[in-house]
Amino acid sequence: MSDLLKVGIVGLGKMGGIRAKTVREHDQLTLVCGTDPHPPKKGYEDIEILPDYQSVINADVDAVIVCTPNRFIPEVTIAALEAGKHVFCEKPPGRNMADIARIMEAEKRHPDQVVKVGFNHRYHYGVMEAKKIIESGKYGKILWMRGVYGKAQGSGNPDEWRDNPEVAGGGILFDQGIHMLDLFRHFGGEFTEIKSMCTRAFWEFPMEDNAFALLRNEAGIIAQLHSSFTQWKHRFTLEIFCKDGYVIVDGMPSSTRSYRDEWIIQGRRHTGFAIGNPPEEATFCNTDPSWELEMAEFVDCIRTGQPVKYGTTRDAYETMNLVFGIYAADESYTPAEAAKANS
Repeated sequence: MSDLLKVGIVGLGKMGGIRAKTVREHDQLTLVCGTDPHPPKKGYEDIEILPDYQSVINADVDAVIVCTPNRFIPEVTIAALEAGKHVFCEKPPGRNMADIARIMEAEKRHPDQVVKVGFNHRYHYGVMEAKKIIESGKYGKILWMRGVYGKAQGSGNPDEWRDNPEVAGGGILFDQGIHMLDLFRHFGGEFTEIKSMCTRAFWEFPMEDNAFALLRNEAGIIAQLHSSFTQWKHRFTLEIFCKDGYVIVDGMPSSTRSYRDEWIIQGRRHTGFAIGNPPEEATFCNTDPSWELEMAEFVDCIRTGQPVKYGTTRDAYETMNLVFGIYAADESYTPAEAAKANS
């Protein structure tokens, strides 16, 4: 292995562009090739554009970044592992539990290869600070969590793959709400009890545009989720209420700047003059280090042989399992692929 890790990207759309920028800015990586059915006309003049994903895998690369639609992630990821490449792939890594199980089986066959899944929200500054506060024990044990994650519409492209169940596997919960479920697990551990309602309230595609869920784990922590595609005012809020206080991550430093700027807010439960309205400490989170930090961990795991900490295939499996558990818990909800077949 040379001093620089050589990287190829499969899928040069929006996420491929974000990953390419991150690779170029990392002093231990060099981007050498990529592929896409419709390669961008600008932005990749410095790399070789190859005809297909197998060509990228067969090129002289150490690692492959997979930024394809969900349907193709398992196929590309497994092929890369079989070829001895390290793999960083987007979430969710497939359309169903069978897909992630196949990836995990391939990972077991190739224990020397690093596989990391892009759950970047764990690396948002506010989330990292909230994790430190909760783990410090400052406010005692977690009682409950509440998360709202919503946006108003998609790309506007009539051929958007995320609107096709056969390619996406699920709607807003699977595409965006999965991040909040991963954060629930990040703070509260695994959840085993699920109650839910999913709906196609507004948008005309055969997948959920809203999901409401209540989760409970063996420690008694209850987490409430609203994942929405009809959140006309974009919103990201994670509230963590503990025995002696609370921590709130409010807002998100997205590329569109359509969400409120990220703040971390904390306060201590008062029993005197400030009952119900305690003094709060609010910190403005001015940057988004998530893309760089998760790529840095990927590189560090390749260099050192240390296991992936965040974004493991087990993280992906357990979080996807919650998604499909939420679908199943609403007996009135028709799963995405069945809805497509009946539409």
